[in-house]
Amino acid sequence: MAATPQWKVYRDGEYVAACKYAEDAAVLVSAAGGVVKHGHSLVVWTEGKENFSAGESYDQAAALMESRRYENARAAYERVHGPLA
Repeated sequence: MAATPQWKVYRDGEYVAACKYAEDAAVLVSAAGGVVKHGHSLVVWTEGKENFSAGESYDQAAALMESRRYENARAAYERVHGPLA
């Protein structure tokens, strides 16, 4: 069974799309503005408040979103289990 897409796109506070890939979320948010969340809570991109627009590089925006998701997961792990080596 397929998993639910984890990249959620919001515009004006309204949930508008779910994407399987961060690059696809970058495309949507670059066209319409808004926010990308991982799940429904972790904000990983806010169009207009980043150092560049997602439309400038979907890959670079997606890499930054993935990095923020990873850092959040790592911090959560370390809160429970202690620092990683």
